[in-house]
Amino acid sequence: MKTRSPGTLQASGARETEPPALGRPHVDRKPWHRRQSQSACALLDARQILPYQLAAATSLYGRTTVALLDDDRLFPTEAATRNLARALYGTIKSLPIISPHGHTEPRWFAENEAFPDPAHLIVVPDHYIFRMLVSQGVTLGELGVPSADGSPVETDGRRIWRRFAENYHLFRGTPTRLWLDDTFQNLFGLDVRLSAETADHYYDHIADLLRQDDYRPRALFERFNVEAIATTESALDDLRHHRAIRESGWAGKVVTTYRPDAVTDPDFSGFAENLVKLGEVAGCDTGTFAGYIEAHRRRRAVFRDHGATATDHGHPTARTADLSAAEAAELYDRIKDGGGSAEDRELFRAQMLTEMARLSVEDGMVMQLHCGSFRNHSDRIVSAFGRDRGFDIPQPTNYVEALKPLLDVCALEKSLTLIVFTLDETVFSRELAPLAGVYPCLRLGPPWWFFDSPEGMKRFREAVTETAGFYNTVGFNDDTRAFCSIPARHDVARRVDCAYLAGLVTTGRLQEDEAFELAHDLTYRLAKEAYRL
Repeated sequence: MKTRSPGTLQASGARETEPPALGRPHVDRKPWHRRQSQSACALLDARQILPYQLAAATSLYGRTTVALLDDDRLFPTEAATRNLARALYGTIKSLPIISPHGHTEPRWFAENEAFPDPAHLIVVPDHYIFRMLVSQGVTLGELGVPSADGSPVETDGRRIWRRFAENYHLFRGTPTRLWLDDTFQNLFGLDVRLSAETADHYYDHIADLLRQDDYRPRALFERFNVEAIATTESALDDLRHHRAIRESGWAGKVVTTYRPDAVTDPDFSGFAENLVKLGEVAGCDTGTFAGYIEAHRRRRAVFRDHGATATDHGHPTARTADLSAAEAAELYDRIKDGGGSAEDRELFRAQMLTEMARLSVEDGMVMQLHCGSFRNHSDRIVSAFGRDRGFDIPQPTNYVEALKPLLDVCALEKSLTLIVFTLDETVFSRELAPLAGVYPCLRLGPPWWFFDSPEGMKRFREAVTETAGFYNTVGFNDDTRAFCSIPARHDVARRVDCAYLAGLVTTGRLQEDEAFELAHDLTYRLAKEAYRL
């Protein structure tokens, strides 16, 4: 089976023989490519392959190869608009990547060790992948996702990969499929479609490349043309990996982000114990509300010393509050030991968003708000595997009333930037675009989670541009744990934006020179400036 060497890297090619498939003995010892070619001829002679299957079939059997990606993917089909989209894309496709919010591990860049195997690089950490497989009956344990209760899970990377490959058809038409095919073709040089039949070829080829220095984390960071990437750490994190990166002398810009949910959300597991830890690491008495706020102030300063320019807050709702100092202290006393009513806990989260905004006015850190997700929807999954295992579900979210207390306190402060994300698309044109179109502190984050997709991005632009324009948005961020997918995700956003801009030009709503300037801004400048990177 033929592979194409990615860039200047040396591809190793396929294994000469096919390893045994799961659950059945390996009997036939003839070379795999010969057996597959004979099978292909038999099928073709019997006219058992439909015309639309021919390219895939001949690829599968090693006789020809095909590109996994269409060069004009996501561009309009109308000729004039497509040609302009191509021209716009040509000017920005190679711009550096600004990745201002995400969940890659700083340990990768600190230690710069080789990634373990294809499954643990691509499948195990990516909830976009495993949630789809779970929906079709594959268990998290079978996919190697670590358990929280000590139950055994699959650890054999090849078995995990085979389960993924034999179900790859489930991703047809999804953005995940676009990201993966881009990664397979452009990073790993593969030119046959992933399937049960090609699973071992993929696994062996990728595994061979991962053993090369060119595929270590820092080399990939540079190859991806990443100018800056932000990771996300808990307020309790010791940031040792970020210190190690800084002390290593490596030039890559990897900064942290302050995520205080573990100590601002009374429903977070271990909340009371976390408050004690916060006091210890900050050197403050978190037994009082004043001491608790001072602990946040000090921890934010430590994060800024490690490159942080932003905070991030994942709340179930966008509710904010503006209690008096006495009321806030009384509320804190009710919830700090794990007590308080459900209303108390929601009110505390609301108050803490306003307190975080006040601290951002003080220290200039950009504030991100991700709300509208019913997180960890399955109690059984949380019990067995912990948080963040793909079971986050969108829910309706109010912003006009919910954000008003915070906006009344801080909205006109020039030092505050509040970037709002949502999983409720119905509010883009009705609430968020009008809010961002008038309040100077507000910016709209790009489509997130389920709407980080070509259609989601298109709907976003159509819903917000007429009211908020382009310059009250912040470009794109990938918000991912899947490091190898970062270039693909940014490429999708760049293509969608170029297609949208081309449509504005060809329908007489934008001048062509403005479209070229906007393409650059949406790709690079807006994210860099909004996140102060």
